[in-house]
Amino acid sequence: MGRKVSLTEGPIIRNLVKLAMPIMGTSFIQMAYNLTDMIWIGKVGSKAVAAVGTAGFFTWLAMAFIMISKIGAEIKVAQSTGAKQLDDTKQYIRSAIQINILLAVIYMIGLLLLKKPLISFFNLGDAEIIQMSYTYLEIMAYVMVFYFINPVLTAIFNGSGDSKTPFIINTIGLIFNIIFDPLLILGFGPIPALGVLGAALATAGAQVVVTACFIAVMMKSQLSYLKVNLFKKPDMKSIKVLCKIGFPGAVQNGAFTIIAMVLGRLVAAYGPVSIAVQKVGSQIESISWMTAGGFSTALGTFVGQNYGAKQYHRIQKGYRTTLGLAISLGVITTLLLVFAGQPIFKFFLNENEAIHQGTDYLKILGYSQLFMCIEITTQGLFNGLGRTYIPSIVGIILTGARIPLAYLIATPQLLGINGVWWAITLSSVAKGIVLVAIYFYLQKRDQLYEHEEWNETSADVSNAS
Repeated sequence: MGRKVSLTEGPIIRNLVKLAMPIMGTSFIQMAYNLTDMIWIGKVGSKAVAAVGTAGFFTWLAMAFIMISKIGAEIKVAQSTGAKQLDDTKQYIRSAIQINILLAVIYMIGLLLLKKPLISFFNLGDAEIIQMSYTYLEIMAYVMVFYFINPVLTAIFNGSGDSKTPFIINTIGLIFNIIFDPLLILGFGPIPALGVLGAALATAGAQVVVTACFIAVMMKSQLSYLKVNLFKKPDMKSIKVLCKIGFPGAVQNGAFTIIAMVLGRLVAAYGPVSIAVQKVGSQIESISWMTAGGFSTALGTFVGQNYGAKQYHRIQKGYRTTLGLAISLGVITTLLLVFAGQPIFKFFLNENEAIHQGTDYLKILGYSQLFMCIEITTQGLFNGLGRTYIPSIVGIILTGARIPLAYLIATPQLLGINGVWWAITLSSVAKGIVLVAIYFYLQKRDQLYEHEEWNETSADVSNAS
């Protein structure tokens, strides 16, 4: 479908933008999945939105396990293709998929066995919302293998410099979801209105379609490293390398989700409207962090390939270029959320109290957008270098600070529910400042690159091959 972009030579800005645009498009598609669900499920009511939002925490938590193979595959595919070590590339791809499938099966079994205690964690206090949450969670559990594998296959193509193919494939899945969401949620003709069940079935079907498309493309591809035998004995050396790189990001993502769940429990104490506001508001706000994530992923691939090719001067230029784009994005998003929050939120929920709370949510979160975009972009630089532990440590510590801060200020006597939103914003500002400060510190001390780590891991896998 798409062609690889060579990132170790040629104009930096053009190559970065050429790679980043499909990645950002894919990120918007992932966001559009959720927004499409919210638009149509919002027509059913706040309780349905609250149910999908509550169960959705556990599909979000799945990303912590997905990140182990996703981050590892994206970085090592980029580095090995940049170094022209394609046998290693194939080894990493096979190992990443094997890890991913195993974790998917384990996670699926866990969701099915523990769905009741997992949902009860939120103390929803509404039998109807609880039952709808069970329904959504169970359907998503059955397609967890597809939910797990799609981000990893996307990462493999992105890491090789082909971001167009994942974009096209994920677009196909989005079109499927857009068509079947209203049909299954609200009903049409002989199709009954299934509500939350319909939203789950549409999303699950889209995930299956995306996986099928990826498999078809890989089978027809002329690139030898995409022809992998998943039944071959797992190579523990390449698995170790992938886990070493991916584990910090996985821990960060898992911690982020668990922290969000704890905050979600605090939000739930304010009722279903507040739950719905958090779910819808976070999807609207995700426009900026998913776009920044597209820049970050493109930068990570760019840095990885140039790191493997030892083109270190291009890494600095690539980072500064991408950071400039991210800063522009952050400023624009801040202006939109702060000054146009009400009409934006009103598009999703029409209840007066939800609109009032949602407008406050977007305004408060709007103040953090610039710093969040800077943080996410800088994380892409560290990921591309294989130093994933740096943004992970910063992210875990400062995101974790949201919990005590929220419980301190989100009381009826102080800021109420808005205290939760301020806790999120203040921590995001801190993360952006700290991560960039670390970058400048390492650069000044000439400690930004760890050449020895790359040489060691490459030698290990080459010997295994």
